[in-house]
Amino acid sequence: MESTAAGSATADPIDTLPASFRWGVATSSYQIEGAVAEDGRTPSIWDTFCRVPGAVAGGDTGDVACDHYHRMPQDVALIADLGVDTYRFSTAWPRVQPGGRGPANPTGLAFYDRLVDELLDRGIDPWVTLYHWDLPQELEDTGGWPARDTAYRFADYAMLVFDALGDRVRTWTTLNEPWCSAMLGYAYGEHAPGRRDLGDAIAAAHHLLLGHGLATRRIRAAATAPVELGITLNLATAVPATDSAADHDAARASDGLGARLYLDPLVHGRYPDDVLADLAADGVTVPVRDDDLAVIAAPLDVLGVNYYFGQVFSGVDADGRDRDADGRPVRRVIPRGRPRTAMGWEIVPECFTDLLLRISRDYPGLPMVITENGAAFDDHPDARGFVADDDRVGYLAEHLRAVARARRAGADVRGYFAWSLLDNFEWAYGYDKRFGIVRVDYDTQERVPKRSALWFRDTVRRVRGRG
Repeated sequence: MESTAAGSATADPIDTLPASFRWGVATSSYQIEGAVAEDGRTPSIWDTFCRVPGAVAGGDTGDVACDHYHRMPQDVALIADLGVDTYRFSTAWPRVQPGGRGPANPTGLAFYDRLVDELLDRGIDPWVTLYHWDLPQELEDTGGWPARDTAYRFADYAMLVFDALGDRVRTWTTLNEPWCSAMLGYAYGEHAPGRRDLGDAIAAAHHLLLGHGLATRRIRAAATAPVELGITLNLATAVPATDSAADHDAARASDGLGARLYLDPLVHGRYPDDVLADLAADGVTVPVRDDDLAVIAAPLDVLGVNYYFGQVFSGVDADGRDRDADGRPVRRVIPRGRPRTAMGWEIVPECFTDLLLRISRDYPGLPMVITENGAAFDDHPDARGFVADDDRVGYLAEHLRAVARARRAGADVRGYFAWSLLDNFEWAYGYDKRFGIVRVDYDTQERVPKRSALWFRDTVRRVRGRG
């Protein structure tokens, strides 16, 4: 609570959010669906990556995950009980279009057709994300996202989904977190497909953005009713540890590669000159052709913002050197000494406000929705499976207040989706990290809403005036 000088409590900033504010929860296909070899679905890069020894904690896979493919109506009932108006989910490319080429798989599309109808019957708006990292393995085998052709294959796939669901779905996100797809997948090897080549990663980033632009153009041209088209980026703040030139440069470079490499072409139709120079110093160029940037800069109706932390950067190592062993500039994260989530991420909600205001300042006129925000903690269920996750309640509350403060300061933020509805497969962490506001017992697939789910439900009801 905030207090006045006289000491009396004032309204919670969350209560200043308007009646038009969108409330939702979010998931992704590979993390919850399971059924990886059913009804015509073919392997994705994550199915392959999970079978690389040591790639995923515990040797876990998404083979079953939360078994959402078979339990979808039950999960939609959970969403309805939360009182939210929107559910953001992703469609699985290898389920919709096995192999990443050719016609749609009618059985695969039928699952999402049923999901959309189930949501609408419950008064919940479906928000479709077309790509949340599950590239068909066959496309990776022919080059993956570093290959330009994958952008065109993505646009074809996007149209298969739009043709099937576009009569009922209004809001579409093309990509979720292209930074993760490009950098974690192709530069650092931490995510599927596990490659380690900066040049491939930057080519992947460009082709992901190109695929976004191609799909956006085609969907908008085909739409016979109003649609909202956007993309979701994972964004963070990057500030210098001191006023030194080295620290400022480290923060600039991190912000450039993590945020501006995506936002500038999407909004301004150009790549940042300083980022291009940094890449050139590493012998890397962005493979731009012809009118690529005009395609990438197709108008956005909404920017999805995924926020989890903000970072402080130093341009020198612990011994004061400004170059690493390979001669590259040092970019070192400096801890703030704040509490951390189970992911090791410091909890800095004030940086959330700063980030939203920065986007409003540097990319004006771009409506935002928080498409992911949440936290993993070490949950401890009682005998009934209930988790009294007060740490997660506090996290959600403080980050919602950060959003409300950004709105009051002028940021055009129109909604907030909690990540995630369910505990699920957390990529390279397997099932070790739990982000859900609903607990999943992976042995029995029993779902039990946590205290955070009840708090979120009550907050939504209060703010929306449902009482």
